[in-house]
Amino acid sequence: MADPTTYRPQTGEIPTNPGVYRFRDPHGRVIYVGKAKSLRSRLNSYFANPAGLLPKTHAMVYAASSVEWTVVGSELESLQLEYTWIKEFKPRFNVVFRDDKTYPYLALTMSEKLPRVQVMRGDRRKGTRYFGPYTAGAIRETMDTLLRVFPVRSCSPGVLKRAQASGRPCLLGYIDKCSAPCVGRVTPEEHRALAEDFCAFMGGEAKRFISKLEKQMAEAVATLDYERAARLRDDISALRKVFERNAVVLAEDTDADVFALHEDELEAAVQVFHVRGGRVRGQRGWVVEKVEDSTTPDLVEHLLQQVYGEDGDSHGRLPREVLVPVGPSNAAELTEWLGGLRGAKVDIRVPQRGDKAALMSTVRENAEHALKLHKTRRAGDLTVRSQALQELQEALDLPVPLLRIECFDISHVQGTNVVASMVVVEDGLPKKSDYRKFSVTGAAAADDTAAMHDVLTRRFRYYLQDKTAQVEAAALAGHQAALNAAADAAVLDTTTAAPRAKFAYPPNLVVVDGGQPQVNAAARALAELGIDDVYVVGLAKRLEEVWLPDSDFPVILPRTSQGLYMLQRIRDEAHRFAITFHRQKRGKAMTLSALDGVPGLGESKRKALVDHFGSVKGVKAATAVELTAAKGIGPSLASAIVAHFSGEEAAGGNVPAINMTTGEIIET
Repeated sequence: MADPTTYRPQTGEIPTNPGVYRFRDPHGRVIYVGKAKSLRSRLNSYFANPAGLLPKTHAMVYAASSVEWTVVGSELESLQLEYTWIKEFKPRFNVVFRDDKTYPYLALTMSEKLPRVQVMRGDRRKGTRYFGPYTAGAIRETMDTLLRVFPVRSCSPGVLKRAQASGRPCLLGYIDKCSAPCVGRVTPEEHRALAEDFCAFMGGEAKRFISKLEKQMAEAVATLDYERAARLRDDISALRKVFERNAVVLAEDTDADVFALHEDELEAAVQVFHVRGGRVRGQRGWVVEKVEDSTTPDLVEHLLQQVYGEDGDSHGRLPREVLVPVGPSNAAELTEWLGGLRGAKVDIRVPQRGDKAALMSTVRENAEHALKLHKTRRAGDLTVRSQALQELQEALDLPVPLLRIECFDISHVQGTNVVASMVVVEDGLPKKSDYRKFSVTGAAAADDTAAMHDVLTRRFRYYLQDKTAQVEAAALAGHQAALNAAADAAVLDTTTAAPRAKFAYPPNLVVVDGGQPQVNAAARALAELGIDDVYVVGLAKRLEEVWLPDSDFPVILPRTSQGLYMLQRIRDEAHRFAITFHRQKRGKAMTLSALDGVPGLGESKRKALVDHFGSVKGVKAATAVELTAAKGIGPSLASAIVAHFSGEEAAGGNVPAINMTTGEIIET
């Protein structure tokens, strides 16, 4: 890991012009590409105070060993050059959007002498027109329907060669689903014209073709050519079936791509609806790992760069409008760049109200579901879980398989209401019935390490107690079974069995949220209890480093490691569980009542008093004899309550019940 001061350029050496910069690692690989309006200001921000950088930027700066830059003439040129270099070098610290699934497209190979229509997936090919994406069933049905009206070749090159050699078309030629250019039924020029019409129809010009066929049908009827009119009628029905398959969501002259995203701390999911002629013609999604510290506008900028830079022609052309959830960074330069790709003006807008905003909300819901599905699939896939557990075992050099993992997290606000959580993962899946909460008080609440030591001590002390109880119960049952008849053994099983053990099953691995101090505290707690068959690691959130006890250097797992993904999920779940418990406890602690200071008056008796007298004010006005009428209030406690309020009045105090979080008066 390099020290940034060893390769920091002198401030005077860095130009103030706009440009693009590259960080390289010790092996010369480009690990990050960025652009800046002023190279000097941007690069100085990386080196002025590296310790104050955000975690992933900090990791990038320390992973690099050199930085270089290129001056360009304008911000638009820097945008184009940044995209080119990201595409060329694929830096690991740059945002890269990846399809969350492989979508099928309807493609026409217009670069071939006899264009072919087919369903295609994967990388795009030059000279091929793409339409979609579609679901697998819908795209086959669409192609089969359109071949009736536009009989373009759909056979493979091998079938085409055999037909040309034999002089006989394939089955599709005989059933009129192909114009059979292979045997000369149409010329290559006529076949290409059919392919162009196919593309025009899929590109949104359906009404033109339907109107044309309707006129031809009317002419056929006028000349009493009813057979041809029937065929044209069926062709019109087929085109309308394809055209009306997509719901109308916006005005018919609307061509737009509607983007929305849903993100968490680690990943973001993006969905886009492709609207052509007011209809949703396709949907596509991506999931991105947030490797660099990017804001939402930065994510939107990178998304538009990647989508339209690589495959902006996915619907034959870029749309007139690009609707996004927030305005991208460098919106003006990005608009100019997209306009250059389209050859006409492109508007990047954030819809605020109306039908477009409503459609944006629908796309956003799809993005939210896509991220949930992505995480569920990654966590639920048996192969991936097995791979993750195997990677962890090998990376941590553990001699036992990780059948059970427990993760602990501490939560508090400036040392108040300190709580801890324990979440459990068995065979890579969460076991919520074994989750536990801990309240931390006294000296153990002094800091995170003391709290972690206390929680681990308590958890494994319970484990040892349950283990001892099980051994004693088993010994007792065995002794009595030897003395009694077999019939009595059944009675012993139900009367002398030990209570259900909550902590008797120990984990193979304990994960703590934190770095070296927390790990050492956890290891010390286990050592003091004499437990040496449970292994401890810590996951430091700042750089996602894995720390081992008494180790000066962390274990660095690859960013794409399934083992690291699993640790992150367990850590995040422990954090969520701890935060939820902390909020509950803090909410109760921040609710004060005038009855809180009465000695011997607990929560249930306070509630009984308020229920009986209607309010704290009614309790204050009651005499000692009247107070004893409430449930659970004896003469001595009634006298203590009267004395408590008499002392308040003497001091001039008046303490209402107040929720300290909201300021709301709870009782009056």
